[in-house]
Amino acid sequence: MENLQQQYALVTGGTSGIGYELAKVFAQNGYNLILVARSQSDLDLRANEFKGLHGVDVITISKDLFEPQSPFEVYDEVKARGVTVNILVNDAGQGVYGKFAEEDIHRQLRLIQLNITSLTALTYLFLQDMISRNEGRILQLGSIVSEIPAPLQAVYGGTKAYVLSFTEALINELKDTNVIVTALQPGATQTDFFNKAGAQNSKIVKETKLADPAEVARDGYEALMRGDDKVVSGFKNKVQSVMSNVMSDKTLAENMRKQSEESKEE
Repeated sequence: MENLQQQYALVTGGTSGIGYELAKVFAQNGYNLILVARSQSDLDLRANEFKGLHGVDVITISKDLFEPQSPFEVYDEVKARGVTVNILVNDAGQGVYGKFAEEDIHRQLRLIQLNITSLTALTYLFLQDMISRNEGRILQLGSIVSEIPAPLQAVYGGTKAYVLSFTEALINELKDTNVIVTALQPGATQTDFFNKAGAQNSKIVKETKLADPAEVARDGYEALMRGDDKVVSGFKNKVQSVMSNVMSDKTLAENMRKQSEESKEE
């Protein structure tokens, strides 16, 4: 392993939400950062923050991971800088709220591009380098809905089921290497996710206590450092994960539908 001062963690979606909190944890632990997000102004703000508070090097790359070529452009830019990515954090992701047949199909296809295709491409590109070095870690942002049907978030849930299955398969393929892959499985968290998805009036948001993104990030960081295959963040979500192995998919889907419906609370 290289000296920690020379190690870099690349975090997609690292300017807000869980991604920002993950970037903060890595910076607090001495890792240099490569932050990838769409807004250069947001990237500059976070870069100045992390450099000032933690004294780490921060490289910013402004790319829209909704675009198919963006993962390859991110990789090429990192390689052109001569930087080694020791840790890849695939955090960038969004959701769409509403009945599948009533939502814009083009938006839902773009969601698949972001949540699945870009994640897969970035994993492929940086994983090859990690295998060559026989060193590296990858943290994949899944979701508790990867384990249960998610009515009113059907495409989002489907993309996260992919992330979990993909991650678990890679773990097996890499078992004879020193490359670690971990899935972070949060539940509903206090971020801008629900606003972007159009779900700000759902019962999940209005009538339940949302998780603290800083706590989710700490759970993910610690699990990755331990070499865990998967971590479900939060006690309530751990219970829900266990129940997903006991209850029928039909019952699970109905329960999730009730949680996701629009709240009548003001």
